[in-house]
Amino acid sequence: MTTSQGQHSSTTAPALSIGKALAFATLTIGILDIADALIFYGLRGVAPHLIFQSIASGLLGHPAFTGGFRTALLGGALHFFISFVIALVYLVANGRIATLADRPFIWGPLYGIAVWAVMYFAVLPLSAAAPSPMKWPVVTDEIAIHIFGVGLPAALFAAAAQRRRV
Repeated sequence: MTTSQGQHSSTTAPALSIGKALAFATLTIGILDIADALIFYGLRGVAPHLIFQSIASGLLGHPAFTGGFRTALLGGALHFFISFVIALVYLVANGRIATLADRPFIWGPLYGIAVWAVMYFAVLPLSAAAPSPMKWPVVTDEIAIHIFGVGLPAALFAAAAQRRRV
């Protein structure tokens, strides 16, 4: 089937509004990233509520671990807020830098690595969370999920929003 612009619809991903792209990117990034954390740390014996409380500890410090369900819920909310900001930054950049939409499989993974670096070397040191040592299995997992579960979805949804603008 051919579209009005001569493109084959079976090979062209659907175009999305910016709002839908932002919502889908936020949810995809948030779900993939937290699923990875729950699986990776769960296999190492970490209870799910502690993962969410560790996110809240960035804001509250060590007291997040004694706050029960409320601080775990806060951690979940913060996690999806961070996912929203990550998706929003890429969508805004995508609207200003044409090559981002043209090459999502290159720029998305690079963006994921940049997000990881900013989180690890700037956000975490400035947060109230206790510093954690850099261990290679953890770093490898974090970089992989940021490439495939953070940067790539951000780029793909942004590219879908860009197709709608064209």
